[in-house]
Amino acid sequence: MSKIAVVTGAGSGIGRAVALALQGAGYSVVLAGRRMDALKETAARGDASQSEMAPVATDVSKPEEVAALFEVVGEKFGRLDLLFNNAGSNAPGIAFEDLTYEQWSTVVGANLTGSFLCAQQAFRMMKAQDPRGGRIINNGSISAYVPRPDSAPYTATKHGVLGLTRCLSLDGRKYDIAVSQIDIGNAATEMSARMAVGIKQANSEMMVEPRMDVKAVADGVLYIASLPLDANVQFLTVMATKMPFVGRG
Repeated sequence: MSKIAVVTGAGSGIGRAVALALQGAGYSVVLAGRRMDALKETAARGDASQSEMAPVATDVSKPEEVAALFEVVGEKFGRLDLLFNNAGSNAPGIAFEDLTYEQWSTVVGANLTGSFLCAQQAFRMMKAQDPRGGRIINNGSISAYVPRPDSAPYTATKHGVLGLTRCLSLDGRKYDIAVSQIDIGNAATEMSARMAVGIKQANSEMMVEPRMDVKAVADGVLYIASLPLDANVQFLTVMATKMPFVGRG
């Protein structure tokens, strides 16, 4: 029987690449995201002769929709082996004092509250199932450590995800739940397209930044997922080699 994974933000970019890689590795994958058409496109890119890909339209910032997502997982598959907490949002790169409450709340809801809600549902399933346990991988980002200019909402939430990862890693031990974080820098997706034309640096200059193939991220997630539950990659940084990170500021 195949292992079961949930991937949030599976309708594009990193989430889509990871979902397809997991299916290729033998997982049945529940695809979560706000746009059903995008989730169906991800499923269509998979191999129908392999494990199942099940799209479930979900706004991870809404508790009732996250609960419904994991109800589907339980009813359809009966267990959960892996959660990739990937769904996320960003605010416009504008001055801090010009950010609206709505822009702040949208980013916090998707990036931090969504990670909390999904991880909480995963904990409940993983501690109760037989055999017990599972794995949660949070998408942290290099911004969990070093900010970009004009990025307070995104950076604050990714620092929050870092704290959440550490707490869940500790709290999950007694239930055989391994929790880790993958920190990604400049994967070539739609979200990072602006880096190819120039993005603001700490000195306010605009600079084109190198990007890497998103496959490198998927390979990193697959490696973490391949480990037995008595081994864990606590933090993994995967980044374009020549992007500014060390010494970003």
